[in-house]
Amino acid sequence: MDLILWRHAEAQDGEPDAKRALTSKGKRHAARVGAWLDQQLPEQCRILVSPAVRCLQTAAGLGRRYTVHDALDTESTAERMLEACGWPGNRFPALLIGHQPLLGELAALILAGAKQPWKIRKAGVFWIKGSDADDNLPFIRLAVGPELIGTLR
Repeated sequence: MDLILWRHAEAQDGEPDAKRALTSKGKRHAARVGAWLDQQLPEQCRILVSPAVRCLQTAAGLGRRYTVHDALDTESTAERMLEACGWPGNRFPALLIGHQPLLGELAALILAGAKQPWKIRKAGVFWIKGSDADDNLPFIRLAVGPELIGTLR
């Protein structure tokens, strides 16, 4: 199972936290990364999104249908997110659009076996491949920020 983590793009400051919208730069990054991801993701990829406005606006940059899931909100846990997407046993890949530090903790939990404060940049993508035939261990397929998306082939 592939698990793709996409951190929401840059958002405005303010309260309440769940209502913070993307900045102009955030909208540009969401559109750029979303267009690139749309070309990379398999058709059957499940897309789960935090209910926060900035995450919904980031998901809009992808242009695909998605499911809003409370397991991805700012008060969630890495374990709840894993359960929501069915890692590692679901036969379909999943894209999670959410927040720091949760996405970084989730990546660390999968790859290092413990939650650690790994950082994923705003609008950044961290793609984890479930395993390969050699050793059955998950590995990093891609880790990239929005400024490099246009350079990838």
